[in-house]
This record gives sequence, structure tokens and C-alpha cells, in this order.
Amino acid sequence: MLSLWDHDARLGRREFLRVGGLGLGGLQLTSLLQGRAQAAEATHAVKDMSVIFLFLHGGPSQTETFDPKMTAPVGIQSATGELQTSIPGVTFGGTFPRLAHLADKLAIVRSFQTGDGNHDIKPIVCRQTLNANIGSLYARVVGANHPQSGIPTNVALFPKAVVDAAQPATTSFGDFTSAGTLGGGNRPFVPGAQGEAQENMRLQFDRTRLDDRRLLLSRIDTIRRSVDQSGAINGLDRVQQQAFDTIVGGVADAFDLSKESPETIRRYDTAPLLKPEDIDHKWNNHQNYVDNVQSLGKLLLLARRLCESGCGFVTVTTNFVWDMHSDVNNAGVEEGMRYMGMPLDYALSAFVEDLYERGLDKKIMLVACGEMGRTPRINSNGGRDHWGSLAPLLITGGGLNMGQVIGNSTRDAGEPAGNPLRIPNLVSTILHSVFDIGQLRLVPGIPRELTQQLVAAEPIPGLIQGT
Repeated sequence: MLSLWDHDARLGRREFLRVGGLGLGGLQLTSLLQGRAQAAEATHAVKDMSVIFLFLHGGPSQTETFDPKMTAPVGIQSATGELQTSIPGVTFGGTFPRLAHLADKLAIVRSFQTGDGNHDIKPIVCRQTLNANIGSLYARVVGANHPQSGIPTNVALFPKAVVDAAQPATTSFGDFTSAGTLGGGNRPFVPGAQGEAQENMRLQFDRTRLDDRRLLLSRIDTIRRSVDQSGAINGLDRVQQQAFDTIVGGVADAFDLSKESPETIRRYDTAPLLKPEDIDHKWNNHQNYVDNVQSLGKLLLLARRLCESGCGFVTVTTNFVWDMHSDVNNAGVEEGMRYMGMPLDYALSAFVEDLYERGLDKKIMLVACGEMGRTPRINSNGGRDHWGSLAPLLITGGGLNMGQVIGNSTRDAGEPAGNPLRIPNLVSTILHSVFDIGQLRLVPGIPRELTQQLVAAEPIPGLIQGT
């Protein structure tokens, strides 16, 4: 815990600094320098690239998203129609007008399959990732915290990170924060989880005296001057000084959306799209839909802020919403795509535009997919069921080749028409984007099973420049 109080006795309490078990996603008082040393070993192997993995939990339909198949019979073709994109001859499902306009900045894979129709959290955690969050593979190489800024290198964002009233993260289908055999220190940091690490992220000031932002900034400046004048900081060891400088210097600011302009927040905010009363309460997953609408845009904005601050891998997911059987739990495809597709179109298009406007398209890569796709044929209730033979996959940024569709599906969007691309290809694409594979294999201390994953499959063809 790091507690800061004004050192000036006239303001009340004299205690101004208490550095104990500081835990920024694994940052203990001795680990900042350890992480720096570890990162130094891997300096030449780590690229200046961050990854945001937007996990569409529940399994989105390939047909209503990016492969509408409107020449197929009714019952197979997209229930939401289609929209022409900015790529000639390529259409998206009818709930994606904004993304259709931005298709030249996207890569869509229409031959991706996850292998089964089970509800779980592949490919973000699966056998091909050593049963660890992919971000944990990254953290195992670079360290749990950025060596300069101290920000966690591996973060998982759930709705509670931006909406206090949201439900806790869904864990019944798998552990998003798993580090497999890589060690607990490589687990993703989870803001909003209200655990010990989250408590340690807080600057604990006397809130009665910090009634506006200007006073907050003034108090931080006062603390710095008090520490310098008193010489008290000299009593701390070098790592404790770094911890103090890191926190007061603004790591917590990266998690604070109020640092963004009101215009940017409005641009991302999906909450106004649908009020809770606009979502039919008859579905047992009603609250999941509400959480999705209220949090999705802000989660992506927060993810962008974290990447700008030095975080290398961010998992983003909302509670289990992309199931669309049209049963007691879930809406069917047409109604469900209003609850899910419309917010995704709004939030993801805001992210893509922002990414390119800020010149971050060569610094941040976003991957969006779920654990499976949906049956080619709509069921008798108007829903689609589980399907592992084809799933939608979208990628943007990362300095990759955009404005293309990779692979094709059969006429009913049931399976790849040619060679399928699978989870190992996606994992390889991510690892090749963040690491120089040849250099990484020379770094001492990297687990053998991790280096094996680097060459387990080829990256998705045509994405990486020069391939």
C-alpha cells in the first residue's frame, strides 16, 4: 500500500509516506529493478508494439458480422442484411455501418476456425498459449512492469474497470488471468477487481481536503517539495524511491479516463446507444447486455491509454454476451445484434479512427474474435447455435497490411473454403508482432515451452509486411 499525506503539520496528519507491499500488477518493492534487468536482457527481442485483444465472449456469428452471405437462402444469409464497405465487393453485416466505412483500415479473416463449439476462453487462454493469458507470455519476457514507467505490462479489463455497477467478470468458462506454468507474477493486472493489488493502485490522500483537481495537483506538488526539503526520502532505499516516483509521477493517471477530453470520452462512450429499459428484460442475460453497452467503449479507450503509457498487452472483454440461441438466456441473432453489434460498431470504429489519427496504427495492434462462431443455419427460434468450424476474426493496426479479406468460406459460411487458419496461426501472428523471434530465441532464461510456441505455426499469411 502507498499512502500519501501532506507533510505540513498545519494540514493535520504528519504521516506523508508509507511504502509497504506496493503491488502494481506484480510490482513489489524489489521487482521494479528486477523487471528492468529482465527487460534489458530482452531489449533487442522486444518490438515497440502493444496488443489489445478484444475478446467477444460467447461466440459471435460470422454471418451477421463480416461474412453476410446474402446470396445464400433465407435462414442462412445474414439476418441483419449487409452493407457495402470501403473495399470494393466486400460487405459486412447490417449493424456495422461505421466499420464498413473503415474497412480499408481493417483485415478480416474469413477462414478462421477455433476447432470446437465449446464455451471457454480460447484463444486468449488455451493449450496453444500454455494455458496462460497470451499477455502472460509477453510479461514473462519483458517483466511484469514497464522498466521506465512502472505500468503493468499485462492488464485485463472487465466492465467493472469503468462501470462500478457492472457485474464481476464471468469466470465460469475459464480464468482470463491465468498465467499457466509461467508464475503468478505474470498474471494480468485487473483494475476494478477490488483486490489487494487494486487497493495498492490508490493514492490515499485526505479526501476532505482534495475537493477539486487543481487542489489535488497542488497537494502532489506539495508532497514532492516536502519530501525534498525534509530529506525524508533519503531514508528510503533506491527501489522505494523509484516506487514513490512511479506512483506520484502518474502511473495511476493511465487508468484515469478523466484525463481524456470530454469530446474523446463522448466519441467512445457506448452507454447512450441503448438505455437499460431498451433491452428486453425477459432474457436471463439481460444484465450482461446492459454491462456490454455501458462499458465497451470506455474499456477500449482505457486500453488505448494503457498502451500509450507502456502496457504491452491488454485483454478487453465484457460479460458473456455473444451467445445468441434465442432461448431463455439469450436473444436471437436479429435482436441480439442490436445489443451487441451496434455497440461494437460504435466503439471499435471510434478506436480505429482514434488510432490512425494519433499515428498509433504502427504501435498498437487490435485483435477481435471470440471462442467460436455460429451455426450456418438459423434455428427455429431465430437464433444460431455453437459452431467451431468457422469464426469471425478482425485485426487492425500493428503496422500490418490492412484493407483486405484473408481467406474465404463456403457458400453457407460453415467452414473455410480453402486452407483454414487456426488458433496457432493467430497466436504466432501476435508473438511475431511483439517480438523479434530470432533475437528472442537467444535470450537466456526464456522457458523452452514458450520458445517452442514461437515457431509452432506460421503467422496469418499476408498480414505482416513482407510476407
